[in-house]
Amino acid sequence: MPKYLISIVGPTAIGKTSLSIKLANYFNTEIVSVDSRQFFKEMSIGTAAPSKEELAAIKHHFIHHKSIQDNYNVGAFEKDALNTIDNLFKNHNVVIMVGGSGLYVDAITKGLDDFPEVDANIRQTLNSDLETKGLPFLQNQLKELDIASYNSIAIDNPHRVIRALEICIGTGKPYSSFLNKKDINRNFKTITIGLTAERETIYNRINQRVDIMVQQGLLDEVKSLVPYKKLNALNTVGYKELFNYLEGEWTLDFAISEIKKNSRRFAKRQLTWFKRDENTLWFDYLADTTTIIEEIKKIV
Repeated sequence: MPKYLISIVGPTAIGKTSLSIKLANYFNTEIVSVDSRQFFKEMSIGTAAPSKEELAAIKHHFIHHKSIQDNYNVGAFEKDALNTIDNLFKNHNVVIMVGGSGLYVDAITKGLDDFPEVDANIRQTLNSDLETKGLPFLQNQLKELDIASYNSIAIDNPHRVIRALEICIGTGKPYSSFLNKKDINRNFKTITIGLTAERETIYNRINQRVDIMVQQGLLDEVKSLVPYKKLNALNTVGYKELFNYLEGEWTLDFAISEIKKNSRRFAKRQLTWFKRDENTLWFDYLADTTTIIEEIKKIV
């Protein structure tokens, strides 16, 4: 019998975790997480990681398996996750994969793209520009050179922006032109389920989630991570804004409003990324789980 990887994608706060657990229960299988922020055990509240009850309900993989001090990237994840998925398929015909990190999803379903080598001095210059001119300067530069990447990558992540820019500058071609060129064969078939809603609904759900995070103790979580704030893992929405508050640059109310704003921007980029896949089966976030299961069963 063919092996099927059911990949659940969509913007943040849309209900992917809940659906993944329901599907895993139905197919009597396990869940592989592809949310790159949930890898880190020190980051729980701000990443909306599954609760203890959710983790106990279904076996999850790649949740809190790394420390923020570990050097872990998408290439290492691709290797680890494919090995885990292969092992799971020894006992299951269906495996559930869930997460909103588009690059990590693609690494499993499509494979990582090959990029040409570029002059190392370019990255050094870009890192210097980041220090002296700030991230907005690099973002505007990427917008001019590769609008497709500007609209799809994690534009608030300096590492991702610099990576895209060094390819643009070093090759004279857009970073996006090198994407999805590989023809990767996997020993499983992928069924991608997308959850979505009207933009206002998505934004309201994000705002509510941020309020819940604050109530759950997000500020205390961020306080405990202040000594490590320079690490790349913490240069992310929900943490960097509160670091600004703790440093006295912003008020708490403004920091929280910025978390909401940046989360909404992130959700927009997620949808842009996931909408590229024409084979995705899209459902409203309120769709009955039975309806989704029936559509999956038609394929399986």
